[in-house]
Amino acid sequence: MKKNIKTEDTIKRWDNFAETYSKSHTEQGDVHKEIFLNPTLFSLMGTVKNKKILDAGCGEGYLSRLLAKSDANVTAVDYSPKMIEIARERTPNELSIHYIEGNCEDLHSLEDASFDLIVSNMVIHDLENYKKTFKEMFRLLVDGGTFVFSILHPCFVTPGSGWEKTENGEKLHWNVDNYFYEGAYEQKLGNTEKMVYFHRTLTTYINTLIQTGFTLECMVEPVPSKEMLEKYPSFEEDFRCADFMVFKLKK
Repeated sequence: MKKNIKTEDTIKRWDNFAETYSKSHTEQGDVHKEIFLNPTLFSLMGTVKNKKILDAGCGEGYLSRLLAKSDANVTAVDYSPKMIEIARERTPNELSIHYIEGNCEDLHSLEDASFDLIVSNMVIHDLENYKKTFKEMFRLLVDGGTFVFSILHPCFVTPGSGWEKTENGEKLHWNVDNYFYEGAYEQKLGNTEKMVYFHRTLTTYINTLIQTGFTLECMVEPVPSKEMLEKYPSFEEDFRCADFMVFKLKK
């Protein structure tokens, strides 16, 4: 666990990892986004046609492109310059997406009440100052606007969590540790890169959102659909432990 790590350090790591990360993404994102997150996000967002949407932490831009193809008016921001570069390269000219390099903790270049909907897909746990981020999302939404975001499940994906296995590699159970630790920790992503995540408890997330002024409408712990299990049968194991949590909030 790394108490002294700041958002600036995560930006550098994501910039270095951007090319490798993007190679794992198709137009549906990576396999976890395809199976778990996309169906949940689009279900919670509802109709996006003609809505002004902020993709807060767009990465290589797959979600922005899906939204633009659904006739949304999309602005996409990411704190990694390399990610923004890749997102622009991957976006066809006919898709009008406004890409901005910026940190979701401080988006002062964007005006108050600019968006009908904000979606942030697997980003909040990459940010040190989550309180300021939530305040920024609240500021940028119109009254009655919707904020949908996904994160690693804070109850199960914790510093030191992982599968307990037999000598033959059989998965016995999922270990959880250090749940009440709040702060930065390193986690291996891919073959070599160690990324930084910021862990918080579920209590901290919900209370901070309420204190910011949001109304919690829905929480979802995504599981694979029957159709996805037919395509990816190995993900049957994800009924044993939740990997992700998705929130829908109103301003």
